[in-house]
Amino acid sequence: MTHDHHHEIPRYTPEQTAQALNPPAGRSGGDLVVETLHGLGATTVFGLPGQHALAMFDALRRSDLEYIGLRVENNAGFAADAYGRVTGEVAPLLLSTGPGALTSLAALQEAAAASSPVLAISSQIPSAGLGGGRHGYLHELRDQQASFRDIVKSVHAVRAPSQIPSAIAAAWESALTAPHGPVWVEIPQDVLLKETTLPLVTAVDATPRELLPRPELVAVAAHTLSHAERPVIIAGGGVVRADAAGKLRALAEKLAAPVVTTFGGKGAFPWEHPLSLQSWLEDRHTTDFLEDADVVLVVGSGLGELSSNYYTFRPRGRVIQIEADLGKLESNLPALGIHADAREALSALLESVTERAEPAAGSARDAVRTVLANVRARIGAQDLELEQAVLASVRAALPATAPSFWDMTILAYWAWSAWPGPMHSGQGAGGLGYGFPAALGAAAADRTKPVLAVSGDGGAMYSIAELATARQYDLPVTWLIVDDGGYGILREYMTDAFGETTGTELARPDFVALAESFGVPAVRTSPEALREDLSKALAAPGPSVVVLPALLKLFAPTHLPAG
Repeated sequence: MTHDHHHEIPRYTPEQTAQALNPPAGRSGGDLVVETLHGLGATTVFGLPGQHALAMFDALRRSDLEYIGLRVENNAGFAADAYGRVTGEVAPLLLSTGPGALTSLAALQEAAAASSPVLAISSQIPSAGLGGGRHGYLHELRDQQASFRDIVKSVHAVRAPSQIPSAIAAAWESALTAPHGPVWVEIPQDVLLKETTLPLVTAVDATPRELLPRPELVAVAAHTLSHAERPVIIAGGGVVRADAAGKLRALAEKLAAPVVTTFGGKGAFPWEHPLSLQSWLEDRHTTDFLEDADVVLVVGSGLGELSSNYYTFRPRGRVIQIEADLGKLESNLPALGIHADAREALSALLESVTERAEPAAGSARDAVRTVLANVRARIGAQDLELEQAVLASVRAALPATAPSFWDMTILAYWAWSAWPGPMHSGQGAGGLGYGFPAALGAAAADRTKPVLAVSGDGGAMYSIAELATARQYDLPVTWLIVDDGGYGILREYMTDAFGETTGTELARPDFVALAESFGVPAVRTSPEALREDLSKALAAPGPSVVVLPALLKLFAPTHLPAG
């Protein structure tokens, strides 16, 4: 298959040429940024203004891009991350220099871990101060790019106005080439402010490169799967991002292979399908079953800490790993590693494998039923009715097509395993404060349906400022805050490990009164009233808060040595 990216450059008509020769007056480098984003297809940008970045924000006024301004840069990064996750499109994030840029780092780490296409465009001190000379400019860093290079996919430095469109286009292409990820563009203040007579930016080409599997690897993988007696599939976030759930289902059915989804891959396979092992990865029954397979097909997952039941997963069969991120191929287990986009690789396998008919399909379905029954029995023996009831109430209240965004909190740890279907969480990098700002980003992408955010009281305190954002833009986000008076999961971890806790108990506000002070309606609920209160809040237009005072426990882990 050849890739001929050569295409004809359109000839400008005399009228178009005249327009190009006479661009509107009063444009700056900031306008080139905004025009380029528009030319690439952006519709919404996130960010927070700062002194050196003001020319970009001034240019927004002259454009039809929608701007969503958050109150903390890290939260703006989380919002952009979620926008990228739900749309699969690039989410531009406009930031200022130094403290503004650095405050976004934790969000960009999450975007990198979750492969979200975030395009961060930051200002920089004036060109005269560059080079690490310690001139003492406001916001000055010796090497701002160095702070981002370890986190983002690619760094693009601009030093003159005519470089702006190409740098942003290159970053855009990088963000959308599999695996998706955050990228960084840096433009000095004077370059952004400089008046430009360049013509308006119109057509910009930033086509992401296709990541196709090598045919000899597909042939070996297809042969191995076709001759497997007990194949299983582990489906990760790469399946969801590649929009390959349909291909995965067709392949699983053709092979009669049970499928378990990782916590980042929820939604990659139908929850109630007879071949669905659901997402019970932190359960020894699931791990044992996967270890017993003679062929394990891993699609779009690096089999990291959570996906491998804390690195206790030791498959006895042959592993085939399809992964777009080269660094994750065979990073945890030896495998036939296929470096490819999940959709392309699944397509190729689907054409090449032979069908496994009954009785193999019947025994696979029976095996799935047995594993799930064993998992349910294990959970059922642990006195966790409250936790299961709370999760069931949340599921019942949320409309089927409404997305949900979960912070690092005990109810989310439950949801990773037990939530039936798609969900988004901050479990890639595992930082606090993801849920609410991420939900705002998703709501900005689609205001026609409600969005749910779930936080604990500790994580909620990271995001309180964004109640103002929710109100200002009237975003349809309902925020469920489970208030247990501290960092609940850390309280459990410390108690188990050390017998007592330090630093986990928190004073906190009256969340209902606090939300109402922002003009956001709020209600205090109980486990019994949760379903009704949450349903009402989700049905009402605009933002709302539901506070559930509850002390939830996590199910017992299965990866620790007994005793």
